[in-house]
This record gives sequence, C-alpha cells and structure tokens, in this order.
Amino acid sequence: MIVADVLAKVVTKLGLHTRIKQEEIAATWNEMVGDFLAAHSEPQQLSHGILSVRVIQPTIRYELDRVWKKEVLQKLQARFGAKLIRDVRFGC
Repeated sequence: MIVADVLAKVVTKLGLHTRIKQEEIAATWNEMVGDFLAAHSEPQQLSHGILSVRVIQPTIRYELDRVWKKEVLQKLQARFGAKLIRDVRFGC
C-alpha cells in the first residue's frame, strides 16, 4: 500500500477532508465575493453541504443573501463541486 493511499484513508476516517475544504474555501473567499464583501464576511463552517458564512453587518448580510447568493453559490460549486457545497447561508 502506498503512503498516499494510507493518508487518504486516515484523512477520510478522521473527517479532515471537510476541514481541508473549509480552509480552501476561506483562502479563495476574496476571489469568490470580491474585496469589499470579503472584508465584511468570513466562511465559518461547512456541514452537510451547507457553507455558513458570518457577516459583520446586517446590511451586508442582506446584500449577500438577496443579491449575490446565487452567483456566489455558482462560483463555489464550479470550484469545489455541487456535491460538496449545496447551499450557502449568511448570518450575523
């Protein structure tokens, strides 16, 4: 058995795959939403296909949820896959 195979099994067994993806999402968040929105929001958790994003201000939350959600979700799904990210939820 190759070390990479063992490592992949360990990562899966410990549930680290989701945590690794969360870190990748956080690292590309600025690219996904742009400088202004990224400065006011931060991905927090990926659980059961739902990405929870903390937003600093209610007005920015409204903007993300009502205006940009569809586009942000499409970008995330294009980059990380629709199986991994089924929805994105914004909260204060």
